Amino acid sequence: MQSFRSRVCASILSTTLLLSGCASTLVRDEVKRTAGLEGHCSGSEWVDDSSIAVLPVPVVAFVTPHVDLRNIFSEPYVSRCGASTRVVNRDVSVNRLACIPAGLTRIITLGVWQWCPARVTWSADVLADIPRPASVSFDNRGNQKS
Repeated sequence: MQSFRSRVCASILSTTLLLSGCASTLVRDEVKRTAGLEGHCSGSEWVDDSSIAVLPVPVVAFVTPHVDLRNIFSEPYVSRCGASTRVVNRDVSVNRLACIPAGLTRIITLGVWQWCPARVTWSADVLADIPRPASVSFDNRGNQKS
């Protein structure tokens, strides 16, 4: 019974460690601003986060480092919410949990290439436009018009 418990504990620990590395945060604003907000913007999208071996020789590629074919940056997703000067409380994260079953592609290609469908989620708050003061007009004598 003791060995069964230790096996269960070991499998739970290894699963937790494996899944904890599947999500990464690209940008997260720690200071939350609540004044002057116009609205909230959020969304998610599937992207291709595939990688290829640095040395693309079958079987040898299993032990060589892999390079991402497409780098995922936060700017294209946050810019969907508006201009960078009007976007606050940003949060962009990438979830690579779907890469685990897709890892079969690495086995099929003998380590050369791995397909990885990743889920990018973003959210941000949009600031309201700064109100401009009313324009004041003057006549040709310098007196203010009403």
